Amino acid sequence: MTRGDPTPLRSDPALGRVLVTGGMGFIGSNLVRRLDGLGADVLVVDNLLDGQGGNPFNLHGASPRVRVLRHDLRDGAVLPGLLEGRDLVFNLAAQTSHLGSMTDPMTDLSINVTAQLQLLEACRRHAPRARVVFASTRQVYGEARRLPVDETHPTHPLDVNGWNKLVAEGYHQLYHRVYGLRTTVLRLTNTYGPRMRVRDARQTFVGAWIGRAVRGEPFEVWGGEQLRDLCQVDDLVDAFVAATAPALEGGVYNVGGASAVTLRELADVLARVSGGGYEIRPFPAERKRIDIGDFHADDTLFRSLTGWRPRIGLEAGLRAAVDYYREHLAHYA
Repeated sequence: MTRGDPTPLRSDPALGRVLVTGGMGFIGSNLVRRLDGLGADVLVVDNLLDGQGGNPFNLHGASPRVRVLRHDLRDGAVLPGLLEGRDLVFNLAAQTSHLGSMTDPMTDLSINVTAQLQLLEACRRHAPRARVVFASTRQVYGEARRLPVDETHPTHPLDVNGWNKLVAEGYHQLYHRVYGLRTTVLRLTNTYGPRMRVRDARQTFVGAWIGRAVRGEPFEVWGGEQLRDLCQVDDLVDAFVAATAPALEGGVYNVGGASAVTLRELADVLARVSGGGYEIRPFPAERKRIDIGDFHADDTLFRSLTGWRPRIGLEAGLRAAVDYYREHLAHYA
């Protein structure tokens, strides 16, 4: 498939029986809620490890069609039962902390590589016709050599997490090429919105900012001039559903946001909608070593093939997130 294909592709509306790994996490739970609204039969699997993003409250109010199991994908014995009869797998199970991957690389390896390979092998054996959409990260590119970054950009991650996600991407592509598994890889940019982890910056710096702003505390901006693009989680969920289009199988696609902003500009918007303030600080040394610098994605390929576009502006998205946490912060403290 070529960049700029003028014919938009649409996802298969018959989602059927769906497995969402990491489905009580930030992105996973928002996706589950969308699938539930579309009438899909959804099985959610999450290990709810301490320090990660899984939170049972994220699925509060879901319909009885959503079934939730607490399992760790590193236990390969559970996988055949989870996959049996599933038409679609949204594979979002991950260790997401970049700094955490540097302090505990073996755990990152076991979750982001070993468990992924076990899942793919189980799909090959027990659900060979299931579509698999894998959540990867823009972190696989490392420092940008040119902006915006498209899928042809070299990949050279700066931390253990990025390398492990890149390896997992490779396994998804390999199993498509060799075994015909119907895999699609999405490289995600910074995502924000309701149901993210806000008690600290393990999952995303935006979550830590929002948490402090809602608590009436100034949030810290490291540096301030770095460029980022951001995708509101409802827009990203739209992208995941669009990615189930059969013609996207075997590909790797960026999913970005709207226009890039500096961190200082982002902080100004959050301060305005929350009524809070922020402080500019130098990068902590342990973070500076693995910071990618300026980044924003070129997702022309994905947009042209699916017709997807981000719909939610930055100010509206941040305002909705602040409102959500003002109402529900006790469940995320």
